[in-house]
Amino acid sequence: MPYDRQLLLHGAKRNAVLELWEVQRYGIDSYGDADYVSIYGMPPAAWYAKGVRLLGRTAVECTRDVLGDAIGRDVAAVVTMGSIAGEPLVIDPFVGSGNTLYWMLRHSPGAYGLGFESDAVVFELTTRNLAALALPIDVRRGDYRSGLADVRVGVERLVVVFLAPPWGDALRPGSGLDLRGTTPPIAAIVDRVFETFPKNRLVCAIQIHETVDAASLPEITARFDWSAMHVHRFNAPGENHGVVLGTRGWAP
Repeated sequence: MPYDRQLLLHGAKRNAVLELWEVQRYGIDSYGDADYVSIYGMPPAAWYAKGVRLLGRTAVECTRDVLGDAIGRDVAAVVTMGSIAGEPLVIDPFVGSGNTLYWMLRHSPGAYGLGFESDAVVFELTTRNLAALALPIDVRRGDYRSGLADVRVGVERLVVVFLAPPWGDALRPGSGLDLRGTTPPIAAIVDRVFETFPKNRLVCAIQIHETVDAASLPEITARFDWSAMHVHRFNAPGENHGVVLGTRGWAP
């Protein structure tokens, strides 16, 4: 039985806490690399030894180090041009493992990291993992709507929001990732972010696939004052991810 995306994301291992050999087997079977699921700056053997644990679905859906690092650098390059007072507030409303937030904070020293997770099991594991590594990331239980509604921040601070909701069936062969088909749709989240922080300078970073549905991308970028797209090619063609960066209230 191959340890692949189907088994870990949709099969019997979806909600199972994986053993180290299973994490490594997934990397080998799917990518020819036992260290593929490297997170928090460590290969699987290192983070597992420190007490970090992942569900099968999280091992598939998490942003691994090489991509998290690249996204963190992309965001930091924009943040340095837009921060005007105090340190930025960095929010991940679909925090999952918290690895992207970890890298965003690593490249924006002094920023405050806040994440929300609606799934009880993922929330519990991520909270334990961050505690085991003594990482100063504030993760709270709740969905993106209730989480954002509780945020209080002065209008002088730059707010950075990383958006990577579950893709579900939004990624389709041929047409690519339809940003209207994520759960919830990206446009709905962006609009909620705008409503929550109407007077703040904003940076939104949206995780994408290398192939994006041609009709869905302009619907998102039209909402911003400035936008750019970066694709990072660390995998085989057709398996790469990237980020769309957008600002509201200012432009780099």
